[in-house]
Amino acid sequence: MTGVCPEKFVEIANRLADASGAVIRPHFRSGVAVADKPDESPVTIADEAAEREIRRILAEACPGHGIVGEEFGTEGAARDFVWVIDPIDGTRSFICGVPTFTTLIALLQDGEPILGVIDQPVSGERWAGARGRGTVFNGAPVKTAAPRPLDEAVMFTTAPDMFEGPAAEDYARLMAAAHLTRFGLDGYAAGLLANGLIDLHVEGDMKPWDYMALIPVIENAGGRMTDWDGKHLTLEAGSGLTLAASSPALHAAALDVLGNGRTRRGG
Repeated sequence: MTGVCPEKFVEIANRLADASGAVIRPHFRSGVAVADKPDESPVTIADEAAEREIRRILAEACPGHGIVGEEFGTEGAARDFVWVIDPIDGTRSFICGVPTFTTLIALLQDGEPILGVIDQPVSGERWAGARGRGTVFNGAPVKTAAPRPLDEAVMFTTAPDMFEGPAAEDYARLMAAAHLTRFGLDGYAAGLLANGLIDLHVEGDMKPWDYMALIPVIENAGGRMTDWDGKHLTLEAGSGLTLAASSPALHAAALDVLGNGRTRRGG
């Protein structure tokens, strides 16, 4: 898909991030109550209140658009324009008072992510990537790191125990091939990748609201993001295994390592 993401949508996305941050900040380090969802992932009043506020604004600003949100489901996913929302990505970090959780906001056109925002409302850090407009960090253009060999690459993953069976074996092989691996950060790590500070962001058990906003931020900064088979990520979550790299060349090298286990994973 070609063309430039309309400026009005960039403005709306920033408005959504501003509004969700205003809802979230009073709950941070407040001892907020935590509940477990049916999938055993945690949720707080901040997650729910932030998504409600985002949906309220979208109903006024973009009444014909669809919405896919982590907390309150899907409405109009087949429409031409669809917003994909994770009000707090990294709820466990939020609960623990660690300011590396983010609000993720994406806009899809005909199924393709054309706009993504990663917002950290406590530190005031915000990445926005838009088709045809590049990626900015707090308004300043950023680029991913210059291509480097896999054995010099720095990789981030939220947690090693998110991989099971053959995928765990494949991930271990990639970790051995990379220069350095660190854990934590959830979607915040994608912002660091866009800023040129790390080289690989490899995740598992990802849902569309976890990855859709990351794609425009990373790819409009010069990187590449797909699943572990090199396929485009869509609203159908698929395997939940994602691979983001600072350059197409590094992405291909990492994909080759992971691809050795494709048959065992059932791909």
